[in-house]
Amino acid sequence: MKISQALDKIDEKQLFVPAFQREYVWKRDDAKQLIDSLIKEYPTGTMLTWETNAPPELKGPHKYDQKQGAVRILLDGQQRLTTLYMLIRGNLPPYYSAPEILNDTRGLYVNVETLELEYYKKLKMQNDPRWQNLTDIFQRKVRTRDIIRDLEDRGETVARDRDDLIDDHVRAIENILERDFPEQTIPVKASIREAIDIFYKVNASGVSLTEAELALAQISGYWPQARDTFKSKLTELEKRGFSFKLDFIIYALLACLYHSGSNMRLLHDQEPNDGPLQAAWHKLETQTLDYVANILQSHAFVDHTAEINSIYALIPIIAYCFERDGHLSDVEIRKLVKWFYYAQIRTRYVSQLPQKLDRDLRMVKDSPQPFDDLLQIIKDERTLEISPDEFVGRAISHPLYPMMRWYFKSKGATCLTTGIKLAQPMGKKYALENDHIFPFSKLKAAGYGIENRIKYALAQEITNRAILTQIANRTKSATTAETYLNEIAATNPEALARQCIPGDKDLWKLENYELFLEKRRQMLADELNHFLSSITELTVGEMPVTLEEMITEGESEELEFKQSLRWDANEGRINRDLEAVVVKTVAAFANSYAGGTLLIGVDDDGVPVGLERDYASLGDADKDRYELHLRNLFAKAFGQDFTASKLKIGFPQTGGCEICKIDVSPADRAIIVSGNDKKGVPYERLYVRSGNSSPDLPLNEIPAFLAKRFK
Repeated sequence: MKISQALDKIDEKQLFVPAFQREYVWKRDDAKQLIDSLIKEYPTGTMLTWETNAPPELKGPHKYDQKQGAVRILLDGQQRLTTLYMLIRGNLPPYYSAPEILNDTRGLYVNVETLELEYYKKLKMQNDPRWQNLTDIFQRKVRTRDIIRDLEDRGETVARDRDDLIDDHVRAIENILERDFPEQTIPVKASIREAIDIFYKVNASGVSLTEAELALAQISGYWPQARDTFKSKLTELEKRGFSFKLDFIIYALLACLYHSGSNMRLLHDQEPNDGPLQAAWHKLETQTLDYVANILQSHAFVDHTAEINSIYALIPIIAYCFERDGHLSDVEIRKLVKWFYYAQIRTRYVSQLPQKLDRDLRMVKDSPQPFDDLLQIIKDERTLEISPDEFVGRAISHPLYPMMRWYFKSKGATCLTTGIKLAQPMGKKYALENDHIFPFSKLKAAGYGIENRIKYALAQEITNRAILTQIANRTKSATTAETYLNEIAATNPEALARQCIPGDKDLWKLENYELFLEKRRQMLADELNHFLSSITELTVGEMPVTLEEMITEGESEELEFKQSLRWDANEGRINRDLEAVVVKTVAAFANSYAGGTLLIGVDDDGVPVGLERDYASLGDADKDRYELHLRNLFAKAFGQDFTASKLKIGFPQTGGCEICKIDVSPADRAIIVSGNDKKGVPYERLYVRSGNSSPDLPLNEIPAFLAKRFK
């Protein structure tokens, strides 16, 4: 389909965007890159459409009428097509309202002589006729002769070859309308469910949509009002200071329904009407989200999400409150808050977000004291105690800074100038700002400017910051710290102590600036540690090693990975020799002193790949049939008694996959494996563990091994 035809079909109400599609998120650089590729006739991707006479909910005001017959639904390529519509038509496409255009990419200019693309810059473009708005060229409001005439009016001589070059470039831009936008079409016979599944598969292989965005698209396909319903609640929360994106809602739903932070596919196939997802959302919307917001404001002194280092620390809290129906005791709230603080200052979710959420959410589900155990996880990775050195050179982006704010608010701290309490100041004039106690202008003059990286970092250090209301910060002059702090000490002495500002007036002198920092670091470390430890006592119990931790450690004498029981991924076929390898490994673990664990469905690199191929090799089996096959295999090799008493078989989820976990206890007698070699000659072998392998023991070593192992 030509680009001009695609745009016409939008205007003629023949091509639509479904409601489950996300907003327009492309940025100006994306638009520039697209136009640049089109001018140069480079490939620009394809368009996936679905021809249907039973479309899902549509974006925009238009309502489908069956009299229209089959229409096209744009499933993939809408960001590109929306960009072209805005640049060529100069308007928003009818399926988007202004709030859904997160970045307006209209107003792109082109230099018709060099083909440079740029958004309008007055000094660069206003007196240069070569710079033209792309939309004006597409709409034929400006033509080559207009540009040449304007150049000549400026006194420039336009030679024939220059005239031809500009004309060629203008034509190249106009010819974009005739470029083919390769189209793949899902046929009319496809159902809504099939079309959305295809949408997922197309997008899952790329990077344009996150897993959460894909899950939202799937949900919106079955529940067309979902996106608008979620947005409505987000708008309500934002008015209270809690600003979240749609992704956050998807993580919250996944956590509350499945205690998972990674497997978004669990949300894809929900019941379209009054299913568990809608029920979970109703509870989140009407109860849990507001309850968590209240806890944050009243107990953690968090007034808005801008103070939070990672909002995903709220997901385990939401899941916990969801399960408890919003009825937490004072002790439970204190434990929750304490964990939240440490999750922030120890940056629990800055990396490996899905994996860490998986572990933490399982703890929320399974542990009788989840926040005690969650805090122990943080403690195992890094000490909880804050040291004064952690403040050195740290700017306000460091997670210790919001912790300072929360602590100050807990003490009833006030703005140094106005005396207004820092907790929940009302009105924009009293919004909190971060003020330099020692003004940067004074520090810069004393050698703490950008010329010296180390000293500049000290000037911006969070220990040189006080919390003021906006109105106080705007009226505060760049007076010396000594003068300013003396004024506060005279009028509001408690305000200094409540913001941990040293009371030694000698430290307020500019020449003692670094001594001031040193003293305040120690004060902050001492007071924050005391505050955090005194919130509540936590009970630290024994914590088992998680499956993810086992896999991360890699294969060892007690752990083995097998990608498959029957399916040979290298040869693309069923290979029953793989079953013999599994039997050998189990025998080796049984013959060892400590036993071991075999994970099937995890490749040699420790990446979970699941059991789908194995299930298919047994005739589309499920885990019950798979376990029966395993037990029959082991019973034939080792006997029913060993299989029943020494093997524990389970099917845990990890990395979004179901795998098989076989825990092998040490055998009471030597386990001998019988079989036939490649020539058909029968053999009996005794396998043992050696590092992360399972070799058979040489005959001459067997007597000594048996005497020692089974004495």
